[in-house]
Amino acid sequence: MSSYTTVYEEKMQGALGHLARELASIRAGRANPSILDKVMVDYYGAPTPINQMAAVAVAEARILTITPWDPTLIHPIEHALLVSDIGINPTNDGRVIRLVFPAPTEERRRQLTKDVQKLGEETKVAVRNVRREAMDKFKALKKNNEITEDDQKNLEEEMQKITDKFVKQVDKDCEAKNKEIMEI
Repeated sequence: MSSYTTVYEEKMQGALGHLARELASIRAGRANPSILDKVMVDYYGAPTPINQMAAVAVAEARILTITPWDPTLIHPIEHALLVSDIGINPTNDGRVIRLVFPAPTEERRRQLTKDVQKLGEETKVAVRNVRREAMDKFKALKKNNEITEDDQKNLEEEMQKITDKFVKQVDKDCEAKNKEIMEI
């Protein structure tokens, strides 16, 4: 791989990483600790992620447990969960908070698959924008006589192969998430 395409491949990898984080935060009916990544708790005036102040574990397929390291944080964590957009009411026994994930309805599953497809399309657009940026750079290099026309063609072909590889990966990731969502 040429040094010209490396930087663009890294940008595409960043777009794929963003997609992976977004897909992980979609609630598919299974207990998944990563849906808590965006929930912040007011901890002495600073917004702090739950996983930095409590042990988060999957107790059963549909139950997530949150055990604060400092028992006085149970109510602030519970409050943060209530005001978040995860859509699950927490229950606590004074020491542990439990989140029971209900099975999504058929309609909700279909909506989630549409959301996944939308995220996939946005990621593909980001990947293609990186490709276009790379192609523009190659044309500029050719125009400034820094590379030959053959080099430009080779770089463009290599960039297209890299782009195709990332688009295929996006499709694969979205398909896997949709399969997980539609599983009962």
